[in-house]
Amino acid sequence: MGMKRLITVGLSIVALVGLTACGGGSLSSGKVFGGGGGTQTAQTQRQDQTDDDRNDDGSTVWDLFQNNDDPNITVEVNRYIWNATMDVLSFMPVEAADPFSGIIVFGYGTPPGGRGAYKATVHVNDPALDARSLNVSLYTRAGPASSDATHAIEDAILTRARQMRLADGKL
Repeated sequence: MGMKRLITVGLSIVALVGLTACGGGSLSSGKVFGGGGGTQTAQTQRQDQTDDDRNDDGSTVWDLFQNNDDPNITVEVNRYIWNATMDVLSFMPVEAADPFSGIIVFGYGTPPGGRGAYKATVHVNDPALDARSLNVSLYTRAGPASSDATHAIEDAILTRARQMRLADGKL
């Protein structure tokens, strides 16, 4: 009977110490189990709760629901516009492509049935399937291409991107 009593007292002491450690306060400061004996103001209680919600790096649980990603690391390119650009401008050789910045640089190429060679730089700068997400710079060997030709390329890319999006929706 003595051994059973000793184990019970030992476990009780361990539980009491564990609960005291969870309180966050110390006995010398007058805060037992994290409280101040009822003398804490509502503002101090809110501040303590806010401090408890924060991690060591200053973030809270609610930060999980915000988009705090570093734009230099995350990929924010619309895949339909990206693929449509590669499809529509397939007559041009790809010189460089960076999916992290959304820039595709094409070399000179002649469109099917066309007479002149064109060179293009395309910037996909937003994850939305929207005209604002696409910037096309079109050049000929003589200099910048006409704005009508540039708009025609943009329209063809956006139309193809929408077709690809609709085709994906039917899967």
